[in-house]
Amino acid sequence: LNMLKIVKRKSLSKKEHVVIQSLAIVLALLFAAIFIGMTGNNPVKVYLSMLDGAFGNSFRFKETIINSIPLIITSLGIIISFKMKFWNIGGEGQFVMGAVLGSYFALYHNTLPKPLLLIIMLIAGFVAGGLWGIIPAYFRTKFKTNETIFTLLMNYIAIKFLTFLQYGPWKDPKSFGFPKISGFVDNAVLPKIFGIHIGFIIAIILCIVVYIYINHTKQGYEISVIGESENTAVYAGMKVDKIVMRTVFISAGICGLAGIIQASAVSKTLAVTISNGTGFTAIIIAWLSNLNAGVTFIVAILFSALVQGGSYIQMTFDIPQAAANVLQGTILFFVLGSSFFTTYTIKRDK
Repeated sequence: LNMLKIVKRKSLSKKEHVVIQSLAIVLALLFAAIFIGMTGNNPVKVYLSMLDGAFGNSFRFKETIINSIPLIITSLGIIISFKMKFWNIGGEGQFVMGAVLGSYFALYHNTLPKPLLLIIMLIAGFVAGGLWGIIPAYFRTKFKTNETIFTLLMNYIAIKFLTFLQYGPWKDPKSFGFPKISGFVDNAVLPKIFGIHIGFIIAIILCIVVYIYINHTKQGYEISVIGESENTAVYAGMKVDKIVMRTVFISAGICGLAGIIQASAVSKTLAVTISNGTGFTAIIIAWLSNLNAGVTFIVAILFSALVQGGSYIQMTFDIPQAAANVLQGTILFFVLGSSFFTTYTIKRDK
């Protein structure tokens, strides 16, 4: 009797990797086309409308890029810890804490010169995110706790802390009782270039820096070795605990940096909804990018376009939001599922 068994691939060429992922995208579009047809719409027109909604004119194009910026930066932070197989699911909380500390300077020290204030805000966001990430890293190194659960739960602590600030000590006294934090003054708002805030330039620089850091530095090599085997790292004389703490601080710090950039450049204030699921979405983008910093840039923009296009077809074709979410989820399901076939293959066995 012939049986099927799952076997881990020994190697996979770049060409094979591209073919598998391309096939996944084609299958996703075909499967989603069936669903679109069931709603009474023409799949081709819907797909073209999604592209139009994301890139159809300069305004939509800019919105797509702006929405991709927090995704790019947060994904880069996630990639660094994932390379070490430290499963940082706390990007959401680190994003929030970075926004909180950076916003403190924007709200209460906004008389400083604009360049100095913005630099302090960005540094504060990085440090706050990093310190929030070091907590689970410390417990992982000292007590071997599960960092997946630890970082996940810390997300909710961060969000509740921000809720406390918004409804309590940071509540705007001029809001007539409405629970909101006052808006940032111009000194605390990141400038724009060609209609897109300079967070996009920061994202591009970070992509280059993270790529070099992971692939062409001693610390990046140490991260890779620990990710492959902690025992090998110990045998090679590496100080594993120190490296884990340092790496997670950098990883979480980048997520925190994304938070204050979003608060300063887009929201221009601080609110409970500041993260809007960015930390969780960044995990998907990191996996879709195969933990490659360069690819992350492209994937984040395409993901942003998918979301932007999904919103546009709701208005154009009167498609319910739930149906648009199913369409987006179907595409993501197939693309993420392709990672199984890039890692494993199915063979017949007697």
